[in-house]
Amino acid sequence: MDISTKTELEAAAFRRLLAHLDEHKEVQNIDLMITADFCRNCLSKWIAAEAKARNVELTDDEAREWIYKMPYSQWKQQHQLPATDEQMAAFNAKKK
Repeated sequence: MDISTKTELEAAAFRRLLAHLDEHKEVQNIDLMITADFCRNCLSKWIAAEAKARNVELTDDEAREWIYKMPYSQWKQQHQLPATDEQMAAFNAKKK
């Protein structure tokens, strides 16, 4: 497989991942962190880091909007629930 095709497939899979996360807003970032050790915020940070490594101007807010498909503050207000004590305990236990 040539590099161009591989890149296209990786990009398509990433777009599909973003669409899947967008379709499942009920899945909270804390739950993703507990089970997968990454969340939507991680994805936005990874995109911003890759942009910086390639000298592409992309702010943190722009990267978050890319992932959340809306301003992060709006997403938090509409979709993010406060973490429960159980979620925080599981998250903290995983970090240790």
